[in-house]
Amino acid sequence: MNVMKILKVDSFLLILISTVIIATILPCSGNAKVFFEYLTTFAIGLLFFMHGAKLSFQSIINGIRHWRLHITIFAVTFAVFPILGLGLQFFVPTFLSNDIYLGFIFLCTLPATVQSAIAFTSMARGNVAAAICSASASTLLGVFVTPVLISLIMHAQADGAMHIADAIVSIMLKLMLPFIVGHLSRRWIGRWIDAHRKMINRTDRLSILLVVYVAFSDAVINGIWQQIDILSFVSIIIFSLILLGIVLLITTYGARLLGFNKEDEITIVFCGSKKSLASGIPMASVIFPVSIMGIIVLPLMIFHQIQLMICAVLASRYAKRKD
Repeated sequence: MNVMKILKVDSFLLILISTVIIATILPCSGNAKVFFEYLTTFAIGLLFFMHGAKLSFQSIINGIRHWRLHITIFAVTFAVFPILGLGLQFFVPTFLSNDIYLGFIFLCTLPATVQSAIAFTSMARGNVAAAICSASASTLLGVFVTPVLISLIMHAQADGAMHIADAIVSIMLKLMLPFIVGHLSRRWIGRWIDAHRKMINRTDRLSILLVVYVAFSDAVINGIWQQIDILSFVSIIIFSLILLGIVLLITTYGARLLGFNKEDEITIVFCGSKKSLASGIPMASVIFPVSIMGIIVLPLMIFHQIQLMICAVLASRYAKRKD
């Protein structure tokens, strides 16, 4: 432990890396995959239940009314990200193939994640109520906005008739329903939740680990290591790091320039820098032909893992700050 402190190695990052290694060696599939998907759904539901019980009604109202924060996050998600994606065209074909570049464009037009963005915001002691509102709204907006942006940028036909009803039902059942039930239960269990905040933090981390394991297992089973050579893989990692780094700088210093407090800054950083693998894969199957879908979603799969690892370290450091 002393060596880790001296080297400034984040213990949760090591756990995340170990989870990725386990998923690579022993990816879940078949009945095991079904079990882990149910377990992940349960962990996320429990997480939102406890968040609902923890937050007061006034905090929720403040989260909904925080329109400046939501506009800032949406601007980063659906404007800044696509502009940065267009900038990657300068590296085609020297460092990026056309298909990989198209994959980055698709990545940049996607909505934010819901589960991990909120879990990281909670871990970092940010504005969880605003994060729930913003991340959920981003997912719903993305069903409409992503195909339009892809069509405008790539001049391709995009089918906007995606499963919006399924997205709404999924968010309501998996996220908002446990949150509402938890909030309604606050009068009975609120004090107990307040006295056991460490348990909530553990649930945050557990849900993140489960999402990483299930997501990376899918990537491994779908042949992520057979679809590209080592140079292409390294280039995707490098440009993902550059893209994420620029967005993290923009969200961090942009939030400070706009006068947001530290809790809102955390929410902007973790909600504005995320891209959703869960929304991206179904959207890709509708927008792109099967023949190129594998390579299209590859940057998203790699970016997804990178954003989880880097944001886990950031959330841990935010959480250690003094009030």
